[in-house]
Amino acid sequence: MPTTIEERIIRPARNVMGSLRLPGDKSISHRYALLGGFAEGTSRFSNFSTGADCASTLACMEALGAKVHTPENGVVEVTGVGGRVVPRTMPLDCGNSGSTMRMIAGLLAAQQGSFTLIGDPSLSRRPMERIRQPLEAMGARLALTGGHAPIHLEGATLKPIDYSTPVPSAQVKTCVLLAGLQTPGETTVREAVRTRDHSELALRAFGARLTRNLNSVAIAGPQPLHAIEAAVPGDISSAAFFMCAAALFPGSGLVFDSLGLNPTRAALLDVLTELGARISVVQLEEKHAELVGMVQVAGSAEGLRSASIAGPLAAQLIDELPVLAALGPCTSGGIRIRDAKELRVKESDRIALVAKNLRAMGAEVEEFDDGLDVPGGQTLHGTEIDSAGDHRIAMAFSVAALRAEGETLIRGAESAAISFPEFFDLLDRVAER
Repeated sequence: MPTTIEERIIRPARNVMGSLRLPGDKSISHRYALLGGFAEGTSRFSNFSTGADCASTLACMEALGAKVHTPENGVVEVTGVGGRVVPRTMPLDCGNSGSTMRMIAGLLAAQQGSFTLIGDPSLSRRPMERIRQPLEAMGARLALTGGHAPIHLEGATLKPIDYSTPVPSAQVKTCVLLAGLQTPGETTVREAVRTRDHSELALRAFGARLTRNLNSVAIAGPQPLHAIEAAVPGDISSAAFFMCAAALFPGSGLVFDSLGLNPTRAALLDVLTELGARISVVQLEEKHAELVGMVQVAGSAEGLRSASIAGPLAAQLIDELPVLAALGPCTSGGIRIRDAKELRVKESDRIALVAKNLRAMGAEVEEFDDGLDVPGGQTLHGTEIDSAGDHRIAMAFSVAALRAEGETLIRGAESAAISFPEFFDLLDRVAER
């Protein structure tokens, strides 16, 4: 089968071995770019994410007056606007990045002026009503198009609110906190399911004061931010694909150096351990309140067992669910996923695409409104995979293809660059054939 830049052939592997140092965590890089661009002074970030999404955040902050310099590979220097963005007449292009659009809206809500946020067709289908409600409650004005982007935002002098998020979302929480950072009084965000806390940790690193309780976080404004120098830890959501690949092969072994191990993100390690993978964490240390360590992953001689993912765990693993589901046929007892309806409004309907592509590989799968049942003990066959331009689908099925019989063609493989441009090169490096 001939391939183009949009396609990639994955051949079966006999093992996965090696060591990897992954690009910087995407979630942390987004937040460092936003806060560095808003702070006073020049911040310097090493191992900044190489993904296109984080480049969109940097470009938006640059359009708002920040100065961005990349002196060497993986290093980004950002000189901030000192709390006051430059008025912008042209739309801010967020590309494919929902993180950029939702979080920067909170930053702009307290700024004087009008702003328009646009994105690519995929981003323009994603729900934005969830940020309009709290920002308008604070006094900003947002106009959406059928609940979606483009977003037309009128900044204003805001008032603090006490807000409970109806859907677990670190992006919405961050949006409200960034608005609260600039608002006189105390703004509180409450969440029934605790979401990743990179924003709270990053805000503190930049000098802000927050109060964190079990199910809420409060910020008193206005507060200034000050530049920092930081190394971004390796992205555990990117590592997830390689960890799952290692788990597929008895006798495999992968080592991940300087990997981010934030407790709100590290539930993947527990699930892989439950499935039977052997995982150890060494050299654990704290950097700018983020935990970083070396992780060793090896496949079990007995193979993979089964796992059930639901409730708060599904929210914590929302980015990793596609690749975990893709492992299902190769387990003994299958993978069950529930309470993951949010997967239907990501870059694609990930529940539907996982089911479609597993069936294309010859597997049985049962699809539910909020998840999937993927029985174990099945054999996968090489086929053509439709990623629908979704980076996590393309990467998840590249991992599943390592255990398939015959070659697998990944269509839309270029979408991996959204979060992880180096993915296919690294996969080739560690896959033994």
